[in-house]
Amino acid sequence: MHSPACMDRQETDRLETDRLETDRGETRCPLCQRADPPFERAVAYGSYDGELRDLIHLLKFQQVRPAADVLGRMLAETIADLEQAMPVGTIAVVPVPLHARKQAQRGFNQAEMIARYALKRLSRPKRFDLCTGVLLRRRETGSQIGLTRHQRRENLRGAFAVPVPTTDPTRILKRDILLIDDVLTTGTTASECARVLLRAGAARVWVATVARTLKISDVISLSGKEFSVPGSQFPVITPQCTEN
Repeated sequence: MHSPACMDRQETDRLETDRLETDRGETRCPLCQRADPPFERAVAYGSYDGELRDLIHLLKFQQVRPAADVLGRMLAETIADLEQAMPVGTIAVVPVPLHARKQAQRGFNQAEMIARYALKRLSRPKRFDLCTGVLLRRRETGSQIGLTRHQRRENLRGAFAVPVPTTDPTRILKRDILLIDDVLTTGTTASECARVLLRAGAARVWVATVARTLKISDVISLSGKEFSVPGSQFPVITPQCTEN
């Protein structure tokens, strides 16, 4: 089975940590601490390049819907690996939503479509419960390209919401949530969605995507350890920001 790219609290590529000191005994600066995202772990099938990137583009920009089936198979493998770390019981699967206008233009939400194919392959409805409509993208956001981490977060602030009057609170309250998207870049979108879901009463949020990117300029808050991307020849060494 393909081994997915992974970020978590306990393994080498951690975006979330309860400790303020690194393995080298150095204290992480307040900026790094504030940048820690609220999700438990994020996993991806592979790196966002080559054929995987082409496949995602076929679905999103050329509306080649059969590509979703292939991407769903990849996501199913990723979820199966992540499941080993998740608690027992039913997991609420929540796709990252598109704004209504963007979804109308595209004709579908690629995250939801990929999630449906993945759950169909897993064939375990009592374990993974697809919950659409519990997370709303209430405003369109500008492009994230070229923005700093702070600017990305400001760009997404208030963009997502749980529509309280129309959403059954039991679909989220005290439940573990598996957030699904096609690509994870800096984790800003996933973090903002996770914050909204946690404020609505979710117990924990986990993240699974088909692909992810890793740019050195985007990862100053990572743990400074090695992170291997499947298919790459060399590991990526993430920088460490410390305070004396």
